[in-house]
Amino acid sequence: MVFLVAKSSRNRFSPRNPFTGAVYLTIFCIMFVLYMIYPSNLITQRVESLHLHVNHAGNISQRPSLDCFLDQNRLQSLQQLYKLGDNIEYARRYVRFHRQNIPRTVVTIINNELFPKGFDEVDIRNPPPATICLQPLDVLVPQSRGPHSVDASDLLFGISTTYKRLMDPKASPVKQWAHWLTDGQEKSNGAGLILRLVDASTEEIEEVKDNMKSIGIDIKVSAADSSVEMAKRYLALLPALYNETSRRHRRYLAMCDDDTFFPSMGSLLERLSEFDHTSDLYLGTLSEDVNNIQRHGSQAFGGAGVFFSVPLAAKVADAYENCSTAEKIKQANTGWGPQGDILLRQCIYEHTEATLTLIRDLHQLDIMGDPAGFYEAGLAPLSLHHFKGGMWHEAHPLEGAQIIHTCGEACFLQRFQTSDNFIVSNGFSVAYYPKGIDFNLHQVERTFTAAPQDYGWNLDFMMGPQRMSLVRTGRKVAWELKESEILDDRAVRQTYIRMADDQRWTYGAEGNKMFEKDGVLELIWISS
Repeated sequence: MVFLVAKSSRNRFSPRNPFTGAVYLTIFCIMFVLYMIYPSNLITQRVESLHLHVNHAGNISQRPSLDCFLDQNRLQSLQQLYKLGDNIEYARRYVRFHRQNIPRTVVTIINNELFPKGFDEVDIRNPPPATICLQPLDVLVPQSRGPHSVDASDLLFGISTTYKRLMDPKASPVKQWAHWLTDGQEKSNGAGLILRLVDASTEEIEEVKDNMKSIGIDIKVSAADSSVEMAKRYLALLPALYNETSRRHRRYLAMCDDDTFFPSMGSLLERLSEFDHTSDLYLGTLSEDVNNIQRHGSQAFGGAGVFFSVPLAAKVADAYENCSTAEKIKQANTGWGPQGDILLRQCIYEHTEATLTLIRDLHQLDIMGDPAGFYEAGLAPLSLHHFKGGMWHEAHPLEGAQIIHTCGEACFLQRFQTSDNFIVSNGFSVAYYPKGIDFNLHQVERTFTAAPQDYGWNLDFMMGPQRMSLVRTGRKVAWELKESEILDDRAVRQTYIRMADDQRWTYGAEGNKMFEKDGVLELIWISS
């Protein structure tokens, strides 16, 4: 009987059996539909994403999911926010980084293509269910710390601004401050902030203090009087820092503008550790523009951040009254109104033996126009300034610096060159060079201008002679970072956007477009 049942079962699934043929045909049709809907390697990768692996610490963890599905709601949100057309070119690539004990180089060569299958043609009104799905691109990165491991208790900062500016959705620096004054998880990293709000009411002071403390910033807030000359208010910050009770356990007191951004506090602390904080130290950088040095003098330009050892701050505090007389304030006016940086330099040079020690990786960034050449140069800046538009350039360093939460501080603005002529400037742009990369990557591309007079060589002293711009030549097109998000699995998703009507990406006398559609690229950085 058993034999007969088995034999009957074999006959039922014989290819010659009509029922079996119908089943096979049905299965074939289902597989064919799945194949047409999803890229061929999507199913494989979805299966792989379910596998467990052992990480470097020996613990079992979930491999980050390689999600290749397109979210129409997200696409529509990007469309509305950045004025994208209905039809776009879209691509997504996972980048898997491997920490190694290697130096950070000017550019890291990757012997693989970034987008070997090109871009998807996507109608945002009716997008396909999935994008082209590729295996992650593997890259090597230096070992470097993230914000959660930084102890910045050696530093006490002083900033002066207004309540109105703090409340302005576009100009507010609060999110930038949280990046370099906390551990990224709403806890202080140990650094302190003394904030002076010009003409602020008691209610405004309390509101700002409570808001700042709620996001982890260790802060003290007080009012400043606008009737006091701005240069004098600036100089007064240093005695205020010195007289702060927490100064006793600090090594450096620092002053900066409200739009100064420190992307990598760990790296900043490492640089400061190279100096003897028990001696008289006046640390900072010059303007990149020799015009400004000629006009205002050789001094630390405050937008890049100025750092003082406590012994030097003590001497400036003692000399403050003599350094801030009406005569001294008049001497600090070079035709552009009295300058706080000049008043500070005068006080230090006249009352101490200290002179400015340069930290060239601090950046004042007195540049206008397209800043791409600076941010795409493979630099590792310790500070950035003047990036909020208006007269100066516009960039999004806070969004770009989110990469350090997963990849480490060395990853911000690190460059990766792939074999299909792309260069990723991590956290700023993805640039494509259709005619090849045949220029000197050790030079800065001069996409920007100096202000107010541009002689062509203004910026050479600090940046080196720059190579020619590739704007409007047809030799370069770039997608620039607009958003960055830390995902649930600690991966970081970066969204880079290129507009078809951007005049930079045209060529010829007629201004021919290099692309007819707007473009969106997403890079998702995952750990090995």
